[in-house]
Amino acid sequence: MTEDQTQLLTNLRTSQEEITIEWINYWLEYSFLDTWQFWFNFIMLIAPLIVLYFKIDKSKAFLLGFYGFNIHVWFSYTDMFFVKFGLISYPYQVIPITPVNFGLDVSLIPVIFIFLYQWILNHKKNYYLYATILSAGLAFVFKPYLVVFQMFEMHKVNYLHLFVGYVIVFLVSKWITNLFMYFKKTSAVA
Repeated sequence: MTEDQTQLLTNLRTSQEEITIEWINYWLEYSFLDTWQFWFNFIMLIAPLIVLYFKIDKSKAFLLGFYGFNIHVWFSYTDMFFVKFGLISYPYQVIPITPVNFGLDVSLIPVIFIFLYQWILNHKKNYYLYATILSAGLAFVFKPYLVVFQMFEMHKVNYLHLFVGYVIVFLVSKWITNLFMYFKKTSAVA
């Protein structure tokens, strides 16, 4: 590396470290155990996972889990992109070192989509139709409630952008799941 590159990288790392410490201090002051927002986020993280444990169709657990993991990963990436570019923010966190809302991206949203996918598989319904309806509900109903309760802030985006983000995530997640199911099916035949 050149000296300029090394210096810039050092500056970026130092800035990142300082920002992380600021987020931890912010979290301790405004989003710690003594706030209802912390407990709301904590419940969004834990409760869906408990429900999932008891209600998942165990005969389809691997498929549903793989699909849900895809939802989780792509939502986390999308949220991280939106947060890093200042498009959205989450004023309250369960874990202060992640820029995303851990309860939403790791638990609540993936579990809701897992249950939708499970229902679709069990009732032979149209995935794309119902996932679009769910995405609309999350973008145009759920997120506005989070805004009202100051759990979510939009800076340079609107609810339509959020809806499009949800649609892209559910499409990519389904297509990746389909691809791996195709691999499994074709390898079993060979």
